[in-house]
Amino acid sequence: MELLGSSLTATYARPRTSHFLPAISTMASSYRNTQPALAMNPSANLWRTNGYYKSSSAVSTPSSMQRDNLDLVRAQTVYYPSNRTALSTRYTPDDWYKSNMSNYRESESSRKSAERLRTDTLRMMQDKEQLTRLTQEKTSKNIGERLNDIVFWRAELTHEIDNMVTEIAALTEVKRRLERALAETQGPLQVSQECLYHREKRISIDLVHDGVEKDLIKEVEVIKSCQERMRRHLDRAIAQLASNRAAQHELERDMSDKVTAQRIDGRCHHLRNTSDGIGYYRGIERLDPSLSLPDSWSKFTDDNILLSQSGRAASQKLRDEIEILLSSTSNEMWNQFNNANVAFTNRISETADAKNSLQMHLAKTLQEIFQTEMLIESLRKALRDKECPLKVAQTRLEERTRRPNVELCRDNPHHRLVGEVREIEDTIHKLQERLMQAENTLQTLVKTKVTLEHDLSIKANSLFLDQEKCMSMRKSFPSMPRLVGYT
Repeated sequence: MELLGSSLTATYARPRTSHFLPAISTMASSYRNTQPALAMNPSANLWRTNGYYKSSSAVSTPSSMQRDNLDLVRAQTVYYPSNRTALSTRYTPDDWYKSNMSNYRESESSRKSAERLRTDTLRMMQDKEQLTRLTQEKTSKNIGERLNDIVFWRAELTHEIDNMVTEIAALTEVKRRLERALAETQGPLQVSQECLYHREKRISIDLVHDGVEKDLIKEVEVIKSCQERMRRHLDRAIAQLASNRAAQHELERDMSDKVTAQRIDGRCHHLRNTSDGIGYYRGIERLDPSLSLPDSWSKFTDDNILLSQSGRAASQKLRDEIEILLSSTSNEMWNQFNNANVAFTNRISETADAKNSLQMHLAKTLQEIFQTEMLIESLRKALRDKECPLKVAQTRLEERTRRPNVELCRDNPHHRLVGEVREIEDTIHKLQERLMQAENTLQTLVKTKVTLEHDLSIKANSLFLDQEKCMSMRKSFPSMPRLVGYT
């Protein structure tokens, strides 16, 4: 098992040496004479005065105890009779009893001190052992609580990441639909513009700014307006997707850190005194690589979750707006498309009616031209028919001018012949006037025929442009599902 670290303040990180019990050599020396040099030279202070023996009855002091110990050593020294020089070298029985009592008291005091030290040490060892165990348990409990916190925030992060992934997928689908709907508007826009271009090919009087042209211009404006709104929402969707992915990245990075921290804290939580891989890391307790506190740690994750939630809320709102936009734009384009189609139908019907009326008038005009031509021919024939009677009348008058003398009388036949000539000339004059009127009328009828034929050609051209060119293209207008982004 890899050991990532341990606190140097723990008891298992110190050398296992005791500073409470003295060494064996120290304990042994505590029962010895504090001045061994004097014990090795008993003849150094062999003569003592009586004042020395009297002072031994006073309260024992450390110096007197040392002297008593020295005297005890001297008393234990074997003196042979040959070495005795005076009686003053001997101790009294009182000194002997006092020395024993002093040794007893010192022994009892030393034993009590040792017992008290042992008891205190054992108690302290038990207390420290219990304290160490409790501290370790509290640390394990704290690590466990930390693990619970990590598990809680990890669950929150997992839930939020799943929600964000779902939201990103939903927004991506709506964005894809918006892109398809925007692409679908190019066809209707091109059709509307082509219709306007074709209608510019109308001739003469039919080149009028009619309702069809107004609806086509409005249709182009509506489609361009819808495209502009779609592009704005598409840019917003792209920016929102980038923001959502950034929030998802932060959540996943936080999740990755939580997983690593959970693995490390879980390994630390299961470490025991008998676990493998534990060791000393001296000075580690003085190292503080922390970058956050518990409050800032939880606030960091909470802020990430709140940021993600706010991003999801904005994304959902944007999706709703895009759905409303797709529905409204499709309805607007379809309504305007239908209006333009109705205007086309009405205009085609009007043009067809006008064409039929022109054809009817042209037929009547042709019939009238034919009748006028027949009238002219009749007038010309009538004029030709009046030539002979006029010749007869004028010849009769010219012949009667040859009557001789008195026979050259202005009689009734003469008056009748003069009246006949004048009558025939008046008739010829009137016939000529009518012939002239008939020829003028014929010319007028011919001009009218030409005008009608030209107007018929104009109407035929307009009908061809509206009915064949425009309406045939407008049959390819996208359906409602395609306008809202569905295939």
